[in-house]
Amino acid sequence: MLPAHAFSNAEAADSLLTVLNEALAQKKHYDGQRLNRIAVLTADFASSEVNNNTKFDLGLRIYDEYKAFKYDSAFVYCQKITRLAEQLGNPEKIEVAKLKLAFVLLSSGLFKETFETLDSIDPGQLAETDKQSFYFLKARAFSDLGDFNQDQTYRPAYYTKALAYADTALRFSRPGSYEYLSVQEFRAQKTNNLPAGAAVYRQIRALPRLTLHQLAVSASTTAYLYELAGQGNKAFELLLVSAIADVKTATKETTAIFKLSDYCYRQGDLKNAYTFIKEAREDAAFYKARQRQIEMSHVSSIIEGQKINIIENQRKSLKTYAIIMTALAGVVIGFAVVSVRQLRKLRRAGRLIFATNQQLRDRNGELRQLNNGLNEANKIKEEYIGFYFHNNSQYIDKIEALKKRLDNLLSSKQYAGVQKLIDGVNIKTERNDLLKGFDTVFLRLFPNFITQFNALFHEEERIKLGEDQLLTTELRIFALIRLGIDDSEQISRMLGYSINTIYTYKTRVKNRSFLPNEEFEARIQAIQAV
Repeated sequence: MLPAHAFSNAEAADSLLTVLNEALAQKKHYDGQRLNRIAVLTADFASSEVNNNTKFDLGLRIYDEYKAFKYDSAFVYCQKITRLAEQLGNPEKIEVAKLKLAFVLLSSGLFKETFETLDSIDPGQLAETDKQSFYFLKARAFSDLGDFNQDQTYRPAYYTKALAYADTALRFSRPGSYEYLSVQEFRAQKTNNLPAGAAVYRQIRALPRLTLHQLAVSASTTAYLYELAGQGNKAFELLLVSAIADVKTATKETTAIFKLSDYCYRQGDLKNAYTFIKEAREDAAFYKARQRQIEMSHVSSIIEGQKINIIENQRKSLKTYAIIMTALAGVVIGFAVVSVRQLRKLRRAGRLIFATNQQLRDRNGELRQLNNGLNEANKIKEEYIGFYFHNNSQYIDKIEALKKRLDNLLSSKQYAGVQKLIDGVNIKTERNDLLKGFDTVFLRLFPNFITQFNALFHEEERIKLGEDQLLTTELRIFALIRLGIDDSEQISRMLGYSINTIYTYKTRVKNRSFLPNEEFEARIQAIQAV
């Protein structure tokens, strides 16, 4: 939790920027924590020992983990809990399942589907707390629709409906609770009432069991009010608080870091602007937040265009420096020529020059040894790139030699020799050598890949390798997926199998895992390199 006095000094923004960048460096760790919680819950959900009531509650907990993390997975569990509620024949659970679905539809930017789902809900079947969520969600839906449309004719009507539903939500909220205060803060935002919004934010910060996610939502909402009031620095600090909390809770459905990128760009801080817009785009794409991706496209293109201009200016500067250095080198060479001529005139100092040269030779020997050590270190670092470059060079040499031999045989009409030459090319051996090289380099980059891969299966389903075996075909397919190659057609071309074979391997492996199929590849992507 961030301290309440985080904005009490002039260096607050710099300090919060440092905290945010440190949190972004640990982003995979925070994402991993959420994935681990999900893995435990989904394993319990998949168990045949729990009854449908318990499974429904587990489904709600899994939905809560996914709802601000990944839209499609949250959507899947909304469908699962809907089916469970229907099987149980429980009207309240059925309406709750619809309410959860409406939330993720709105977060993803599917407004038509959101309103259809909300209109199908019977609030009379909901408990008091769920009624509050229902009416507040309707308020948010009309508010977001007004923001998205950006139409001055229809927006006021949307905002009016949003405020009316917010007032209804207050009737089902306990005064002083986070739910009550969050609705009050929403009303302050819609009416541009900064004093009221700031006061509510202070009350929320004082709540004894305030979560990081609740803090993120409240800080982001209050930042909007400060921005409208022309207090950009205060808005910036609140957005930093919100973004830090979002990263630490692995929240992907967020606007704070996107707004930070725009603010940094307007302040001329291109480095942080580019970092934050890149993170915002990745989060929106991961979550599948359609409206967020549309909002970001304009700002992203401007920031990236500015970065390209800076790189181009740096390239021109480097060219200028190169010309200057070339001129200086010419001057140095000129002085060297003059020095040599003068040295020739100093024959009496021959012995001194000889001794000096001997010392220089000894020193050069030491430098050569040092250079050899540096070259060895660089060779190790460049081994991965060099390995593939070497292999490709060998294939080019083979092709060139094959072409020359074919030219000679065809020129002399030795067609039997051409056939013999073609028969001598063993594509299977070449492909196996290539794949063996890939396996070797991949396992150097990911030495724990096989162990972490097997951890996704029960003991009897784990892959066991032969003594000299590096990767099996199944492991190789998911190794390519870990490297970001998730197109089955591309994998089939690389490994020399049909696309149906690749689908079969992938399906077979996923079905053996104790994880749900839709989560398996995400866990593969989470495997760490060296």
